[in-house]
Formats: sequence, C-alpha cells, structure tokens
Amino acid sequence: MQPYQRTFGNPAPLGMLAYGTVFLCSSILTLGAGNVHTPNLVLVFATFYGGISQTLVGMWEMFLGNTFSATVFTTYGGFNLSYGALYLPNIGLAAAYSVDGVVTEEFYHAIGIYLGIWCLITFVFALGAIRTTAPIVATLSFTVLALACLSANAFTGNTHLATAGGALGIVASFGAYYGALSLFWTQQTTYSFIRLPPLILAPSNV
Repeated sequence: MQPYQRTFGNPAPLGMLAYGTVFLCSSILTLGAGNVHTPNLVLVFATFYGGISQTLVGMWEMFLGNTFSATVFTTYGGFNLSYGALYLPNIGLAAAYSVDGVVTEEFYHAIGIYLGIWCLITFVFALGAIRTTAPIVATLSFTVLALACLSANAFTGNTHLATAGGALGIVASFGAYYGALSLFWTQQTTYSFIRLPPLILAPSNV
C-alpha cells in the first residue's frame, strides 16, 4: 500500500477574492454608480462574504504557519464585520449620533476617525508586505490611499475626495483579484492560454 500523504489547499485566493469583492462593491457605491447612493448593499458582502470568509482564511493560514497572512486576513475579516455593523439598525451607531432622526456632523467625523485608524493599520501591513508580491503590495498601497481619501472626505465633505477614494478602491480591488487569480489559475484547473502576466517581485507564501 502506498503511504497516505495529506496535502492542504491554499486558502489565500478565497481571502483575496473576498477582500476585493467587498472593496469593489463599496467603491462602486461611493462613486454613485447606477444612481445608487444608499450604502446598505455593502452589508451583504461585508458580513456574509468578506467578514466570514476572511476570518476563516486567517485561521487556516495560522494553522499552515503563515503568520503574516493570518494576521492580515483575520484583521480584515474583523474590519468587514465591523463595517457591515455600521449599517445595522440594531447596533444603533447612527442613532447614537442623531438628533430627531437626523445624523449630525459628529457622526461623519466618527466615521472619519474609524476609516483613519484602518488606514493606519493598512499602512503597517503595506510596509510588512514589501518583500512579498507586486499584487499584494499594490492592493495594500491603493487601499491606504483610498481609506485616506475617504477619511478626509468624512471630515471635510469634499466630494472630490470621495470620488478619489472610490476610484482608488476599485484599483485596490482589482489588485486583490489579480493576486487571487494568480494563485488558483493553474495547469490543473485552466487551459495554458488562460494566464495572467507575471508580476511577481519575490517568492511569497501569502
């Protein structure tokens, strides 16, 4: 009998797809595409796809010994869950900053602080990812810029900053998609002509 050798799949593509999908949806709504301005649609992606999937991916990456990946994916799983919670009426966040049912300027400033903190966390991750791969570095870098613009918009109300944040978020989401596809478009799953152009800077286990 042949000895049985256990192999593990790579959970990173799932985490990156979830990351990119949530950011893509949020960015499209920020830009007001389709004349949709109510952001509650993000709740579905952020909670039931991004939050759950990335948290699970983070735990699996920790089991596989990839500390950096585990930290990043679990952190963004928490980010997605908390971002989705912003729009849950039962959480009462908007109500806490409302007067007679109308949100005040304090609410937008609170959102600005929230996004600014996540911008800082992402910046730390971007520094830690410099020696990984181009898609990961690009995704985190454009995420930093997008969150910075959105945070500034929450404080100033400048619509140009919101537009810039949405556009940069879309770029970041496509970076995440590239990273995901490069990991599971393999010879075992796709034809040889279905490949992405190589952008690998250095070997990485992310």
